[in-house]
Amino acid sequence: MKLLTAVLLACLIGCGEPPRLELLPAGSTVLAFGDSVTYGTGAKPGQDWPTLIGQASSWQVINAGIPGDTARQARSRLAPLLQEHQPALVIVELGGNDFLRKSQPSKVKEYLRDILTQSQASGAITVMIAVPRLSLLRASAGALKDSELYAELAEETGVLLIEDVFSKVLSDDSLRADQVHPNAQGYRQMAQGILQALASAGLIETGLK
Repeated sequence: MKLLTAVLLACLIGCGEPPRLELLPAGSTVLAFGDSVTYGTGAKPGQDWPTLIGQASSWQVINAGIPGDTARQARSRLAPLLQEHQPALVIVELGGNDFLRKSQPSKVKEYLRDILTQSQASGAITVMIAVPRLSLLRASAGALKDSELYAELAEETGVLLIEDVFSKVLSDDSLRADQVHPNAQGYRQMAQGILQALASAGLIETGLK
């Protein structure tokens, strides 16, 4: 059933239609797979976006964020997590550290593609959070934009893309703990944006409590 849902999602996006899925029941396992922004660096424990999403949805959200992780490194740790937890939904937030290390965008895109392919092959509904390429000038002007490779990957793979949420947070001084991490208020805004995107896809009805 999960595999069928993932295939239907790919078809809907590939055909240019907004994806519409069935509600994901309370208690469903969700894997938040990412770096320090998933882990919650910059805020206190329990203020990270995976925890907030779990509280709002009653899903069992597993925070698999590792500070400093890159998309290149993360590819090798996903398969054991998928096998252990068998999530119904995987939310991927990666690429920022690859950009900071000046990896070629084409390489970052292929690393992310590998992660998305692994997730989709498991039968999980797969969602990707777009990440901006860090520009101190754009950040200071409040004008960070998502890297274009995320929209390209979403179109090519059929995953659900959450756009502009992270970029808007990092563009706002009041929502940042530092140049690359949200603060508690920023994580709350990220969680709200993610939930709104998931609600638009039909996976959830509730907003952030």
